[in-house]
Amino acid sequence: MSSYLKSFAIILTAIVMASCAKDPNLSLPAIISDNMVLQQNQEVAIWGKAAPGTEVKVVAGWGSEATAVADADGKWLTRISTIEAGGPYDLTISARKTQITVSNVMLGEVWLASGQSNMEMTLAGMPPFSFIEGSEEAIANSNIPEIRFFTVAKSFTAAPADSVSGSWEVSSPETAPRFSAAAYFFALKLNTELSVPVGIIHSSWGGTPAESWISQDMLAIDADYKGIVEKLKEYGPEEKLYDEWLVKHETKQLQWAPGKDPFVGLDMFDEYCSNPATDTEDWPVATLPAYLEQTAGEVDGIIWYRKKIEVPATWEGKNLTINLGPIDDRDVTYFNGTRVGAHEESGFYQTIRTYTIPAELVKAGEAVIAVKITDNQGGGGMCGRPDQLSIHPEGDASAAISLAGEWQYALVGELKKGKLYVFDPQNKEWKDRPFLSLQLSQNTASSLYNGMIDALVPYTLRGAIWYQGEANVGNANKYMQLMSMLVTDWRTKFENEDLSFYYVQIAPYHYGDANSVSSANLREAQRRSMDIPNTGMISTLDIGNVMDIHPANKKAVGERLALWALAKNYGKDVVYSGPIPASVEVQGSSLHISFDYANEGLIIDDSKPNQFEIAGEDGVYYEAKATVNGSVIVLTSPKVSKPVSARYAYRNGSVGTLFNGAGLPAPTFNTQNEIDN
Repeated sequence: MSSYLKSFAIILTAIVMASCAKDPNLSLPAIISDNMVLQQNQEVAIWGKAAPGTEVKVVAGWGSEATAVADADGKWLTRISTIEAGGPYDLTISARKTQITVSNVMLGEVWLASGQSNMEMTLAGMPPFSFIEGSEEAIANSNIPEIRFFTVAKSFTAAPADSVSGSWEVSSPETAPRFSAAAYFFALKLNTELSVPVGIIHSSWGGTPAESWISQDMLAIDADYKGIVEKLKEYGPEEKLYDEWLVKHETKQLQWAPGKDPFVGLDMFDEYCSNPATDTEDWPVATLPAYLEQTAGEVDGIIWYRKKIEVPATWEGKNLTINLGPIDDRDVTYFNGTRVGAHEESGFYQTIRTYTIPAELVKAGEAVIAVKITDNQGGGGMCGRPDQLSIHPEGDASAAISLAGEWQYALVGELKKGKLYVFDPQNKEWKDRPFLSLQLSQNTASSLYNGMIDALVPYTLRGAIWYQGEANVGNANKYMQLMSMLVTDWRTKFENEDLSFYYVQIAPYHYGDANSVSSANLREAQRRSMDIPNTGMISTLDIGNVMDIHPANKKAVGERLALWALAKNYGKDVVYSGPIPASVEVQGSSLHISFDYANEGLIIDDSKPNQFEIAGEDGVYYEAKATVNGSVIVLTSPKVSKPVSARYAYRNGSVGTLFNGAGLPAPTFNTQNEIDN
């Protein structure tokens, strides 16, 4: 071989060796991490990123192996066989000389739990207003290593996100208070009955509508959503620029621990922003009361409001009372730089803020009121009525000065994907935020699918449980279509056309008028959605609270959902549904309703107000006498000679009175052909 060819061969070998030694940039998504649960007896998806062309090998401690090659975008995906439930195992992912070991992996049953606040509500509850029945006992007994939760950090995005934030947590008294209560009791029931590990992927956000959880691909087929889908596509590049700007800022990690709320005592330029001497000449102005979103746009975060007032000479040396109305979610309030009151803990978003300003702080002349507000989810701010904002001498409201009107403000922090991005008001960093043409929020169609579901695909699931609908009250006609779209969408995305989907018919609540039927119409839309194959619904009519949209008995919710899974997915011989109307027949002046799931007969609780009504051709409903005849209920009314339709528990504030012998309640129902809004 010539010296030239030898030199070329040496150079070529060096290039190849250098290429082989190159860092493969191997990485895994957060959902594939220590403590995870993989679906037993399946070909489960494992995926990640690596340098394009890199071969990745997956080796499981239970004896299975699989390989994949990263594509031109650096993405790789493979499927590996799992065996019967058990563990713990290690899962080793390697590429070249790089290796990642995922430890303490269990094989068992995996379910996705999603929805709005009634699914989000944790075992710790939302004190002081909303609590979980039996939470102390449940938490104390939660040392169950076979139950694991992955809670997805809240995030809304215009385009599908590459990743979600979160980690798998093993159930214990330290971790369980953070778990979704409904999902925990669901998992506990499955674990108890099946004796297998149960993994819950929990992805929910309070106050959000169903359309937020559906992909743009699916919503685009509906004319009502085509417009917003197109706007989201245009908004994508703007959001990317915004996120690039955002990540340049300092962040504060919000570490939750037992007895530790990271927002309590959090210093966000408190001295600077509360100091009356601080120059706020160029701070913008907002008119209060108003939601933070009306002030600073669709953000969750921390904002300071300041207002100057003139203290009358006659007030000097007297205690003052300052009224700020309800503040969502938390506040710390200052008078001339001195802290005079606060509600820093969670759960006080409905509490009217009334604080006392000590007499020694009160001097005649100019004074500055400064309020730090933390909005850690959903809408927030000083959001009461104008007449609730005032200051006056203690005991003399007749002399009050209104605090409604113009306040200056500065946004000092934005919460996004579990991080708090900090904006220094002294440098006015927040004023340089890139322009966003769309006020994107968690309520925007597709935004939560993009931010909190898509990056979970294609994790292998047994099924999904869903508790949502309160945010769609008033739009019952559309809800049936949204439910069909959501179920179809998730089954398509997770590549499981038989994905089980069990959901909750929302509980009674007044919605401003306990005798109205707006939420009853929504409940009826949910009942009719049971026509979607492989779905099931539970009723909560008997465990609601007309004065609290967050009923406390989440144990019944979780266990009733689990009954559907035990019967349909695991072949257990259990009664899993309350009575469901199957057919209606008019016989003279009476109306006969036959029921499915009338196990051990039908029972009407006569100790509660009668919930049955019938109507004739005029559509006017009258209270009806209900008589049980086996699995049939016969309804009559002296005011209706020719009945046409019937309805049951059809008020916002209805209560459950119809049960089967197993004690499971019937849902709200209406036998009319159409549902009103």
